[in-house]
Amino acid sequence: MTTTPADPNARRSALRKTHPTAPPPPGPPSPPARSAGLSARRRRTVLAVCCLSMFVVGLDTTVVNVGLPAIGRGLGVDTRGLEWVVDAYTLVLAALLISSGALADRFGRRRVFQCGLAVFGAASLLCALAPSAGVLVAARALQGAGASMLSPVALAIVVNAMPDPKERARAIGVWASVFGLSMAAGPVTGGMLLAGLDWRALFWVNVPVVVAALLLSAVFVPESRAPRARRLDPPGQVLLALLLALVVGVLIEGPRVGWTSPAALAGCAGAVAAAAGFVRVESRRPEPLVDPRLFARPVFSGAVVGAVAVFVALNTALLLNTLYLQHTRGWTPLAAGAATLPLALGATVCAPWSGRMVGRAGPRPPLLLAGAFLTAGGLCLVRLTPHTSVVLLLAAYGLVGVGFGFANAPITHTAVEGLPPARAGVAGAITSTARQLGAALGIALAGGLVAGAGPADLARAARPGWTVVAACGVLLLAVARVSRSEGAAPAPGRATARREG
Repeated sequence: MTTTPADPNARRSALRKTHPTAPPPPGPPSPPARSAGLSARRRRTVLAVCCLSMFVVGLDTTVVNVGLPAIGRGLGVDTRGLEWVVDAYTLVLAALLISSGALADRFGRRRVFQCGLAVFGAASLLCALAPSAGVLVAARALQGAGASMLSPVALAIVVNAMPDPKERARAIGVWASVFGLSMAAGPVTGGMLLAGLDWRALFWVNVPVVVAALLLSAVFVPESRAPRARRLDPPGQVLLALLLALVVGVLIEGPRVGWTSPAALAGCAGAVAAAAGFVRVESRRPEPLVDPRLFARPVFSGAVVGAVAVFVALNTALLLNTLYLQHTRGWTPLAAGAATLPLALGATVCAPWSGRMVGRAGPRPPLLLAGAFLTAGGLCLVRLTPHTSVVLLLAAYGLVGVGFGFANAPITHTAVEGLPPARAGVAGAITSTARQLGAALGIALAGGLVAGAGPADLARAARPGWTVVAACGVLLLAVARVSRSEGAAPAPGRATARREG
């Protein structure tokens, strides 16, 4: 009779000598991450809660567009003032996204996520009650601060809840699809709200969604943190916010003050100085807000450039559509919003398709399709007139929607796969920052082109904007050339090597 050693290590050694082919008995299990132990139903619920919050964040980026003429009439605001109503939200959102991701990695993703929901909901109430344009712009900025705690954090929660690479790739595709769909559906939703209510309904609608997301997150979303949280970077944060504000501010106010005026030249000089200071500061910090070395990788930098290009194209198209159809063609907000249904339909159909393509063949094929469709959509309207065929308008919007739908999943996947899972909040924040920067630039460019143009001249003034949309598609084709061709679920050895590298 063989005696079993009392020491666990000796017991394992004795068993291996007696049964060389038998696997060693398990020792005390290491405690798994909370997200790794979630059931399939719980993981799907977490994804649904995060998608719900992202839908309202994306919706608020574009739902206001179709209501801009009504807001202008109600508060006495001109075109440039209306641009600030949109860009106050996107600017603050873009400026704070990366810091919010770092805060979530440090203090808990669910905690920061719920804080963001609360701020976003309170700011939506302030927007709905705003008595003046100044109060509305300030409330929109606060809304952007709340949204900054939702976008990257929601993606980090999803990534950490999905331990299987294939499941994670599909979840990222769903997440990106919902976010893209929300932005495409904004004008349609806004038109429907404005058909029976006033412009304040555009903000009231957020409140029940936020309340539902708060309750669901408290019940279903597990808390998670990065194994090693990054330090905050106040100098980098200040310089990034200053840089974004100066760039977008010059684009919005340049046509009014004159591009060669002292104010415009000072703004340009300030933007250059802020950019140089940002690169210098970030290059010297041990844990920078944005590591400049990341952009030395063509795949990662290509994903960021692609995110900017896609959202410049989308927001340029949406704003030009709103102003052209309501001012030049005399359409109602509901009709102008309904005209974007082909865009929303294209994004709805192609976004999940794109996610599946990424999972099977990698990001390159859907990026090529996205670039081709965006280019075609922009070229359709480069000769826009006050009497352009409605069929051509709808076809152009549909092509832009298809391109937008194909673009989001590969861009998000490429950026997330470029960083370790522990940095998921940072990866999501960088791509979300690029998206919102693109949105702000698109609004500023489109508004600057048509600012001051009368209804009869607006179509001609909008033509360069459609050229910008086509150029963004061409840029996306170039991004596709540097993207990875392998699928979303690489071999374990390669995945491990990339994460360790």
